[in-house]
Amino acid sequence: MTDEKPNRAQLLRDRIPILTKISYGLGTGLDMWGFWLYPGVAFAVFNMYLGVNPILVGLALTLIRLYDAFTDPIAGWISDNFRSKFGRRRPFILGAGILSGLGLPALFLVSPGWADINILGLSAVFWYMLLSNLIYIPIVSTFTVPYNSLGNELTPDYEERTSVMTYRSVMQKIFEVGNFYALRFTNLAWFLIPGTGKKNTLMGMQVYTSIIGILMAIFAITIFFRVKERYYESVVVKTKERIKLSSSFYETLKCQPFRMMLLLGGSFTLGTSMVGTLGYYSTVHYVCGGNNILGDNWNFWMGIAFMLGGLIGGPVLNRVAYWLEKRKAVIVAAIIGMFGYGGSWFLYTPLIPWLQTVASCLMGMSAAGLWMLHSSIGADIIDYDELNTGHRREGSFTGCSSYILKLGNSLGGLLAGSVLKFAHFDHSLAVQTPQTIFWIRAMLAGIPILGLILVIFFITRVHLTKQRCAEIRCELEARRGQV
Repeated sequence: MTDEKPNRAQLLRDRIPILTKISYGLGTGLDMWGFWLYPGVAFAVFNMYLGVNPILVGLALTLIRLYDAFTDPIAGWISDNFRSKFGRRRPFILGAGILSGLGLPALFLVSPGWADINILGLSAVFWYMLLSNLIYIPIVSTFTVPYNSLGNELTPDYEERTSVMTYRSVMQKIFEVGNFYALRFTNLAWFLIPGTGKKNTLMGMQVYTSIIGILMAIFAITIFFRVKERYYESVVVKTKERIKLSSSFYETLKCQPFRMMLLLGGSFTLGTSMVGTLGYYSTVHYVCGGNNILGDNWNFWMGIAFMLGGLIGGPVLNRVAYWLEKRKAVIVAAIIGMFGYGGSWFLYTPLIPWLQTVASCLMGMSAAGLWMLHSSIGADIIDYDELNTGHRREGSFTGCSSYILKLGNSLGGLLAGSVLKFAHFDHSLAVQTPQTIFWIRAMLAGIPILGLILVIFFITRVHLTKQRCAEIRCELEARRGQV
């Protein structure tokens, strides 16, 4: 190891072509739709439409992510050790990406009559949710873990990593609109039940997921041909020693800055993941007085506002990170989130319905900026780990990180279901009691603020400054050469 300080030549920006960044960003469509569409609409489809107990819906979502405890780290370990003429990430991105798109509609192939059938005392729909995801989740994990690992390999440059993740964050916000539009799509005349004025939410989701599933397959093919693996030839193939499976579970967690980022991401996810559910219920049953069609329309516009906030938040916080460094930019993102999530108590109001889009915009700014910075700092941590272990273990880090974040999201689903049960929400009532509305709104505004306070606490425990990251890069390049 050398004590030499980084010199100017070594710190020249390693810029990635814009077309490569855009092509890489397409993968966020598969991540958004393959993982997050389902929990985003699960309560509307399985509870509000089919009448399944909300506790069971939340429990199913949580068990699904517990299952990810095995699939994500294993997917990372396999891709870290995989060798082929196409690299170690791209073959999985192609194959699993296509299968993820084709398999998405199968998650909603249930019959409405199953809601009244009990197996072992629980709804048949609950069991279908578990079994269908038992098959589907490993497929999506086999795409997302290599995909996110590939993002950590695109450049060794401290600033350019933030730029890459900014492009990814912006594109993620665009594709995220697809999740918000899903329930509005079910409002189309094709899915209205004649003579009732009600809609067939289930059929609408089956058609919608078939359409976006085709797009997912196309995006996977594009990434395979347009994005290359820079570390593969110069670093990976020269390493004869295989990474042990235990490193994906244990050794990775020995990395102190990585543990802090895990706790940071988990705090934010757990604190805010229930917002999509409770926010939807607040919109429909408080702002819109129980009119779910009007509520779905407002939910779409709030999705647009969330996207616009993300489009602003990513680039703005990119600049903040450039001026103040990444850690301070995370604190700024958390403060913006406090105004958005806490402000929902005042901005979700039937008197001026459009004010809820302001809250959604601030939420989008915070979330986009925070996840962009989380990914950029994650790439720096992988360099830190390589310096100490001699291995490039993007897959191991991505697998552990992805699991924790998805687990937090699903625990948020269970939390949302518990709040609905605690508040005595009744899906058969168009107009809920004032007490029910109060508790839904109070939890929507209060819980995320606690999560954001923890975000600020944990980022102060990450000590990878810009100067330290530059020193690590120079030491690595002196040891094994540039990429």
